[in-house]
Amino acid sequence: MSGQISAAFHMADVRDKRITRRRAVAVGELIAGPLAYPLIVERRLPKGDALVMAEIAGLQGAKMASALMPMCHPLPLELVRVYCAPVPERQAIRVWCECASEARTGVEMEALAGVNAALLTLYDLSKPVEPALEISGIRLLFKEGGKSGVWTHPQGMDAGELERFRPRPPKTLGAARCAVITLSDRASRGDYVDESGLVLVKGLQALGGEVVSNEILADGIEPLVAQLRTLAADGVRLCLCTGGTGLGPRDLTPEALQALGGRAVPGLAQMLRGLSAQHTPLAWLSRAEVVQLDGLLVIALPGSPRAAAQCMNILTPVLGHALAMMDGGTHA
Repeated sequence: MSGQISAAFHMADVRDKRITRRRAVAVGELIAGPLAYPLIVERRLPKGDALVMAEIAGLQGAKMASALMPMCHPLPLELVRVYCAPVPERQAIRVWCECASEARTGVEMEALAGVNAALLTLYDLSKPVEPALEISGIRLLFKEGGKSGVWTHPQGMDAGELERFRPRPPKTLGAARCAVITLSDRASRGDYVDESGLVLVKGLQALGGEVVSNEILADGIEPLVAQLRTLAADGVRLCLCTGGTGLGPRDLTPEALQALGGRAVPGLAQMLRGLSAQHTPLAWLSRAEVVQLDGLLVIALPGSPRAAAQCMNILTPVLGHALAMMDGGTHA
């Protein structure tokens, strides 16, 4: 047989994705009508307590998502919660399923499977008294984790859902003045167009930072040290440097940060290497460095656009908190 053979279907390859905390909540409703609704709420259906059984079925449905949907990855779920609530104005039962895990892919399908199982169980127990039932409004309410952060359905959430589930977007930079510096001899000569710096600019802006400086410097120690001291004196709070963190003879960005004489922040540098290694083992060759110079936090990142994007995703949950701590805030 000649030619390349490919499968008609395949599971998404998530091996190079980073393990992060993931959470998803799905919602849906059973429109029960005037006959079944009071019997459900009063727990008087002939087959038994539909609300309790729906919660049990929702737990089972979430755990069996990968068995029901062939392309769904089996995940070690660390949390499954199913909630049922009466909605008198619509004579409906509203169901939520919340799932969480630390994994390379999200738990949206598990949450949706849980909601569907719970609603079908409500349907099954209610149909002896009312065959004209309707299941409606099944949707993902929100998901969080991974590089997309928090995603909320365009229909939004009501006040009760916001209070119960509390989606956790990262702390913003609060319009803090930020800078981006690309370190590259070739980019400074115009041999190629810098893309890594642009990735970081967009990432900082997405977090609410005001990028007041974006420039390219040749590799080396003194020009970078001088520029960082200028930024600190001008009240810039955060500077992301990209490039010059490898093992090449001109990769001198870590030495420049060390020459500043500020306070090293080794935990952030180690976090960057450790979590980047989930994307590629070459991350352990990075000499990423983090230094606090007075009110300025300086972070040296790798030079490729892909690595810059991955590091930006890693830093997103902690940057706002780091600046708050520098201002005397707490870990709360």
